[in-house]
Amino acid sequence: MDYETSNSTACPTAASPPGHTFANQHNLPKLPIPPLDATCKRYLTALRGLQDDKEHAATLRAVQAFLDGEGPKDRDEILSPRNTMVLYRSHHFFLPLLVSPFRSYIEEFWYENYLSHSDPLVLALNPFLVLENNPIADRSSQLPRAAALIISSLASAHDLRKGLLEPDTARGRTLDMDQYTRLFGTARIPTECGCKMVVNNAARHIVILRRGQFYWFDALDEENRPLLTEREVLHNLQAICKDADKIPITEAARMAIGVFTTENRKTWSSLRRDLSQDTANAACLRIVDDALFVVCLDDAAPGRDGVGAPSQNGENGEDLAALCNNFLCGTYQLHEGVQFQIIVCADGTAGINYEHAAIDGHTVLRFVSDVVADGLMRFVHLINPSGSAPTLFHAPLSPHPKSHKPLKSAPNDHTTKPLISSESLHGSCDTSPSKLMWTLTPAIRNGIRHAEMRLGDLICQSDCQALEFNGYGKNFIMSYNFSPDAFVQMAFQAVYFGLYGKTECTYEPVMMKAFLHGRTEGIRTVQPQSVDFTKTFFSECSPEEKIHKLCKACERHVQLIKECSQGLGQDSNNWLQTPESLPAIFADPGWSILNTSILCTSNNGNPALRLRGFGPIAAGGYGIACIIKENGISIVASSKHLQTRRFLDTLEEYLLEVQRTLIQLHRSSNECPAPFVDHVSVFHESKSGRQTNHRD
Repeated sequence: MDYETSNSTACPTAASPPGHTFANQHNLPKLPIPPLDATCKRYLTALRGLQDDKEHAATLRAVQAFLDGEGPKDRDEILSPRNTMVLYRSHHFFLPLLVSPFRSYIEEFWYENYLSHSDPLVLALNPFLVLENNPIADRSSQLPRAAALIISSLASAHDLRKGLLEPDTARGRTLDMDQYTRLFGTARIPTECGCKMVVNNAARHIVILRRGQFYWFDALDEENRPLLTEREVLHNLQAICKDADKIPITEAARMAIGVFTTENRKTWSSLRRDLSQDTANAACLRIVDDALFVVCLDDAAPGRDGVGAPSQNGENGEDLAALCNNFLCGTYQLHEGVQFQIIVCADGTAGINYEHAAIDGHTVLRFVSDVVADGLMRFVHLINPSGSAPTLFHAPLSPHPKSHKPLKSAPNDHTTKPLISSESLHGSCDTSPSKLMWTLTPAIRNGIRHAEMRLGDLICQSDCQALEFNGYGKNFIMSYNFSPDAFVQMAFQAVYFGLYGKTECTYEPVMMKAFLHGRTEGIRTVQPQSVDFTKTFFSECSPEEKIHKLCKACERHVQLIKECSQGLGQDSNNWLQTPESLPAIFADPGWSILNTSILCTSNNGNPALRLRGFGPIAAGGYGIACIIKENGISIVASSKHLQTRRFLDTLEEYLLEVQRTLIQLHRSSNECPAPFVDHVSVFHESKSGRQTNHRD
């Protein structure tokens, strides 16, 4: 793993700028390492519902041998102040603990795990978010919406770099802000043995993709102030689309350099090295690598173009499956390179595809929420410019923006190379869009064709489906005293058990940003209580017993979340291992079971999001992302060669059945007793005894 920041030595994190945003970093506690015996107990509990008695007995013996033998001794050495070494199981290397630049014991493993991934990242590691449709008609079409998102994103970058962004908080606690240093100007560069992450703290330009063609223009000045107004950004986008759309789609496909990033890391590294042999190509790669972010202007509207079978859950006949597949693996996306890409479809549907190694969903969600809110505030200011409408960000327009200029390429010659000098990259600002002109050798052209073929195969192997369930949401769930997250997690387990007749390892991340450089901890949601519930639900037990078991399973899940959020989970703790030999606990089949997440789930969202999703992490499993809204639940599920649509249809049936059961039990327990008749045939209320004329 390699991690770099521009103009500095290699380090695990970009330099935090001064200011309010990062003022509390030094006050954050470090991620604790729980006692080994407690970790092993949680480990066994998580496995109990996934093993039969014989398998679990073997795991018990392996765990006990670990506790009685080398485990505690090596654990004490790791925790000892005299110790200077810690071992990570992933690649069996040592890291000096006392002189390490990492602030969390899990941080190095995290980057090593993600950046050493050699398979194509597409469908495997990059999550996506789909925003709610823009309620402002004038900004709902593609280019106006893209311009508004760009302006708000630039303002966010300004506030972040100036230290003006408000720190994240949760329940009154300040959260770690380190991930924001890698939100802008961050690139994932392939190497022969994985990837390295490079952060350019001086990034000032953005890259636009249209029909596989790359364009760029400066967007921030040296003080990180936006160089363009929203109207000027719109003019740039219009010029870019006009130029890119002149190229026939078949020719554009033959020049789609971006498809290289969907290749195997080693293959992409080799192709990148070949590309860089040409000086113009090398300069183009630097421009893409150093960009603040990328904006993809798709020339299609997958949800409305009639691609695939229209989903019954979409609005106005939308094909939600095609929409989600486009944001997950559309061919115009980079999938890696710059940290995140803003994607805007031809119909104005917008979203983000982001690289997960450096930032988590909570960080991206904060960014998206701020950008959407800022856009609405800016519109209010346009309505009443003389009023006191507030603004979310504090980014003043640069005092020296340049007016819009024609696109710098010959009108009818797409082989002309515009001058790309160090001055244009690092010197004076140039806000007029320039096209990146690539020199494509026969070998590079063949590489594009082969990469497109392999990407097509990956897409054909994948199935991404969506369900926008409107039967009920958080309000209904909480009215029956359930945790919404626990309620939905039990739904996933119940549906899988109902379809497959067995329980498999299920994973859910919990945010750990309450700790310095905290990332996520894995919740192993299959517990004895949840297994008991799923078996009871598909039995002949009474409705009362089924709901009782559901309550117990949800209570256990809530307890798990609290433990993990306090740093008391077992996943991160189990990544530490002894240097001398491989303990039996890691060779035991239980270790493999618990590290193969057949159901990889995630619950996160807010009113700015419509859908979110990611690919499965196990070959025979599902990737399930949900957004629990006030009166609905949005779920995106993906898999390879599995019946994803059937899974979601069954999930919808389950949610409705549980709702009917809860309402029925509530009514039966609160049903008013029938009135009684006295000795003179007069009706009286059962509770008060008062005379009544009603007989029902």
